[in-house]
Amino acid sequence: MDTMSMVSSLLSAQAGNTQMQVAASIMKSNATAEKSAVMTLLGAGQNSLANVGAGIGGNVNVTA
Repeated sequence: MDTMSMVSSLLSAQAGNTQMQVAASIMKSNATAEKSAVMTLLGAGQNSLANVGAGIGGNVNVTA
């Protein structure tokens, strides 16, 4: 194998490695966005009084 073909081979391998790193980063970003969208649709993180008894949280005295 001559020098130019070896250099070409190394550059191709390096370019392939860079493409794999970019693809992995994009996939992670997409997964994070999908998780965020699902959590928003499910209403996660919102305080809700739907599961508490009647009269809880209705009247709060904040004048004290």
